[in-house]
Amino acid sequence: MRLTLFWNNMHAQFGEAYAESLAKDYVLEQLGSRTIEQALDEGASPKEIWRAVCEAFDLPATAR
Repeated sequence: MRLTLFWNNMHAQFGEAYAESLAKDYVLEQLGSRTIEQALDEGASPKEIWRAVCEAFDLPATAR
């Protein structure tokens, strides 16, 4: 998954403003207790992060 697709998915699921806030502030245990921004900055793949978001927010199968 490319980073642009990751952000498109985030914006589609949460809205642009909330997706940005979520990425900065919400700590995901599935990402080693890091935020999305921290995980991206530390080299985690967008696909891995998207899977963690899907799991944490129980997104429907169509979003995964």
